[in-house]
Amino acid sequence: MTFPFDRSEGLILVNARISGTIGEFRLVLALDTGATSTVINVDPLVAAGYDPATTTERKRITTGSGVEYAAVVRVSSLEALGQEVSGFPVLAHTLPPSTGVDGVLGLDFLRARRLEIDFTKGESALS
Repeated sequence: MTFPFDRSEGLILVNARISGTIGEFRLVLALDTGATSTVINVDPLVAAGYDPATTTERKRITTGSGVEYAAVVRVSSLEALGQEVSGFPVLAHTLPPSTGVDGVLGLDFLRARRLEIDFTKGESALS
């Protein structure tokens, strides 16, 4: 199954969904093969029923502004590019509003799968 993206944009945007303790939340994530971990803004996690402030597990991350620590939140499920993973750990971190996305889909979600990106057609597929 292929998923379209706007090849004229700077980012490949992916529609995603997380399931939480009080419901589901739809997200727009930037596909980022340079990110080792998937990162989701705090607000959508809270809206789905998670509280990153109560999580004891933290992971060190390097951002454009320096080194920070982000809460690790295990979401009930994360679905993106036609693939769904249960009990998936994401990093809760506040991205600047200017990014225009709810987070980034990182290598941890893509590993052990085949990712195809066709820039001529503006399509991506994950199998």
